[in-house]
Amino acid sequence: MKALRAAVSLLWIVVLAPVSVLAEGAGAEQETFTLYSGLSLIDGTGTPLQAGMAILVKGDRIIKIGPSAELTATMPVDTEQVDAGDWYALPGLIDTHVHMATMPNLPKARALMRRYIYSGITSVRDMAGDMRALAELSRESRLQKIPAPDLYYSALMAGPSFFKDPRPGSAAEGEVAGQVPWMQAITPETNMTEAVTLARGTWATGIKIYANLPGDEVRRIAVEAKHQGIQSWAHSMVFPATPGEVVGAGVDVISHVCRLAWELADEKPAEYHHSVALPYGTLDPSDDRLKALYAQMKAQGTILDATLWLYTHLEERRKNQPARKAGPAICPPEFAAKLTAFAHAQGIEISTGTDVVLPAGAAYPALFDELETLVGGAGLTPLEVIRAATLNGARVVGLEHDRGTLEVGKRADILFVSQNPAEDIKNLRSVVLTVKGGKPYSRADYVPVTEEELTN
Repeated sequence: MKALRAAVSLLWIVVLAPVSVLAEGAGAEQETFTLYSGLSLIDGTGTPLQAGMAILVKGDRIIKIGPSAELTATMPVDTEQVDAGDWYALPGLIDTHVHMATMPNLPKARALMRRYIYSGITSVRDMAGDMRALAELSRESRLQKIPAPDLYYSALMAGPSFFKDPRPGSAAEGEVAGQVPWMQAITPETNMTEAVTLARGTWATGIKIYANLPGDEVRRIAVEAKHQGIQSWAHSMVFPATPGEVVGAGVDVISHVCRLAWELADEKPAEYHHSVALPYGTLDPSDDRLKALYAQMKAQGTILDATLWLYTHLEERRKNQPARKAGPAICPPEFAAKLTAFAHAQGIEISTGTDVVLPAGAAYPALFDELETLVGGAGLTPLEVIRAATLNGARVVGLEHDRGTLEVGKRADILFVSQNPAEDIKNLRSVVLTVKGGKPYSRADYVPVTEEELTN
C-alpha cells in the first residue's frame, strides 16, 4: 500500500509539475509591450499614492515603472499605449479564503471565478475541497484558459472523527474521506513524512490543518510541512489544539479571528463544533493572554486570515433567514472587529479572506465587503487594507517574490479603478480593468453571474 501511495504521489508530481512551470511562464514568450500611462499608482507596500506615473509591461512582466512623461518618451517601438489618466493602479487583489469545490460543480465555480477576475481579484486560495476538481480549475486559471484568478488550493488533514462530517464526504465522492491524498485522517500512528508527501503529490500549495487534532499532531504536521517546503495553514482553534498550541506549532497562516477567543476559555471542547458558545460579553479582546499570543505570531511571521466580514454576514443571515439560524456560537461582529483591531495594533499581518459566496445579483464578490469592514470595523486605513489584500495575500500563498506589489520584475497583475481607493476603500468598487499576467480583462466585458449558473 505504501508503495502504491508513493507511486500515486509521484504520478501527481510528474503530471502536474509542468502546470506550475507553464503557469509561471505563461506569456513569457510574448514580446508585446503595453504602456499604461498617466495613472496614479498605489504599489501595495503601504506607501502613499504617486501621481503622474506609468507602468510598462512586456509579456507577463512589469519591466519599468516611472514618471509618465519619461516612460512615454522612451517606450519601445510598437508599444501599445493605454491612456490611464483618470485611473488608479494597484496590485491585483487576493482572496485568501474561498471554497470552489466542497461539493464540486465546475460550471458554478467558473462563473464565480469570472466575477472575481472582472472585479480585480487575480489570485485566490481555496481552503479544502475535491482536489480532482480543484486541480482542473487551477490548471485552467493559471494557464489563462478561462477568465479567472489563479487558484491555489490546500490538502486537508484532520482527526479521524472529523470525517463523519458530510462536507469531506462530498469532497471525496467515490472514495473514502480521510483516506485520499487531499483529505487525510491523522493519528499518532500516521507516518507524517508519507502523509505530507501524499499531500504535496496533489500539487497543493498548502496543508490545511482543520479539526479534531491535539497540539502534538498539529506540530508534527507543521514541522514536516516546513521540512518538505509546503505551506501549513490552520484554523486558529483546531479542537482540542488551542490557539496557543496552533501558533506554537509554527504554522504559516491561521484563519478566523473569533476562534482566537478560545485562548481565554476555561473549558475547551475536545472536538470541532458549531454549537458551544463562548461568553463573548465577558471576554476582553485585548486580554494579556492574547497579547502574548500576538507577540509570538509577530515573532514567527504568522499571518492572520481574519475573515472579519464573515461574522457580519452570519448575523445578517440569522436576521433575514431565521430557518437557517446557525445557533449560539456565532461571534458578535463587534467583538470580532475588536479582536482584529487589537491584533493589528500588535503588529500582526492580516490577509483578506472571505469564506462567503454572494448571490448571483451581487456586482462584486464578498472580498469588497471584507475590505470595507477592515476599515470601518477594525480601523485599518485604506492603504493598510490594500496592502493586506495584495502583498499579504501573496505571502499567504508563498508568492511575495512574484506578486502582491507593483514592482519591476514582478508579474503584471494590476487592478485599475476610476476612483481613489486611498481616500475611501469603497472606491475599489469602480473597477475599469484587470490585468492578470499581462492579459487584460475589461470590466465592460463582464457578463454577470446568473442564478442558473449558481443553481444548476
